[in-house]
Amino acid sequence: MVNLLDVLKKEVVPAEGCTEPIAVAYAVSLAAELVQEEITSIQLFLSGNIIKNAMGVGIPGTGQNGLPIAAALGAVIHRSHKKLEILSGLSQAELSKANEIIDRKLLEVELKNTPEKLYIEARVHSESHTATAIIAKEHTHVIFLSKDGIALDLPKDKADCEGSEEMDPEVYAVSLDGIFEFVRTVDFSSLQFLLEGAVMNKAISDEGLRGDYGLQVGKKMLQQSAVNLFGNDVANKVIAATAAASDARMDGSAMPVMTTAGSGNQGIACTLPVIELARLMNKDEETLARALALSNLITVHVKHYIGRLSPLCGSGIAGGVGANSGIIYLMGGSLEQIKHGIQNTIASLSGMICDGAKSTCALKISTATNAAIQAATLAMNNISPTDRDGVIFEEVEDTIRNMERLVQEGLAATDTTILNIMLSKGEVM
Repeated sequence: MVNLLDVLKKEVVPAEGCTEPIAVAYAVSLAAELVQEEITSIQLFLSGNIIKNAMGVGIPGTGQNGLPIAAALGAVIHRSHKKLEILSGLSQAELSKANEIIDRKLLEVELKNTPEKLYIEARVHSESHTATAIIAKEHTHVIFLSKDGIALDLPKDKADCEGSEEMDPEVYAVSLDGIFEFVRTVDFSSLQFLLEGAVMNKAISDEGLRGDYGLQVGKKMLQQSAVNLFGNDVANKVIAATAAASDARMDGSAMPVMTTAGSGNQGIACTLPVIELARLMNKDEETLARALALSNLITVHVKHYIGRLSPLCGSGIAGGVGANSGIIYLMGGSLEQIKHGIQNTIASLSGMICDGAKSTCALKISTATNAAIQAATLAMNNISPTDRDGVIFEEVEDTIRNMERLVQEGLAATDTTILNIMLSKGEVM
């Protein structure tokens, strides 16, 4: 029997910083802990999607961007047990040591020729030892550890995927009908942990609205001025709150976020529209928790087909679809109207590409949130596209599966092209 509560607990977890560079720091830390000597060199062999998503993003507590500082921090911070929160509590002394590694040019990064979209191989060398850690498929899924060429047994907490045992893929292919029934009937007490994530994500949203992070997408949407064409209505408050969280996170805020399906921006995109709308509508905690369960599970469901890392923007498409479903739930919509909303959202966002993690993610998330609100409005009026319209099929599950076909058949070379464009700017890996 499919246990969707287990899915939620596996896929909705906290992280500090963008998950791709933080996963690199985690892998390097695992290897550095095995060496236990002064490091003489670090080699990274990374899939293109990891490089793409780690090149331009701010690293919490450093004021710096990208892979070098993330990897170097992993070498000096021996806190691998914290996994995606490994940078929590970063000290100035640790940052100084990490910058010394960069200054001494001890780090090498290579593109790994692998079919795995998410692949991180960290080799750490000292004068006497060499250790290797490999993460694949999911951000904390350690598949290999070795010291001096001898493979080591994987402790259970390191072999687990995202903090829980690997699940049957069929769990992620569960129907929307099954998800909706679970959300309506599961005991509220089982979902209360989602409210902790709501507090976490709302806090970084508020920080983004206060500070001057990134492109200030959310902050400028709410700022009253002669150059602001946005009003002060519910929709713009929801969009601004969501974008502001991404502004802060992508610019290196040290505040944690509650991730969804391995991505903080996906967590932001699928939860903050629901959190903010529930606040504006004065919804109670149980209604919010059930709406968050729905938005998270539908995001995970869509990501099952798009892929963990993908040429399509997971935050925009999967997060937007999840947010749309949560919004409709808050508005009292039926399962049929939620299906209409998913069709409307995919019709709007299906072509949004992922060109890495960086400040402009806030723009894409704001666009997706706007589309989710628009799609919900249409759905609540029982309006939906038909199977005559592009990638939309009559059955919503078939429409969602079309995203997998789009990725595998239509966008097979897109990631490579995007990465080559990015590297042509002279970016340092």
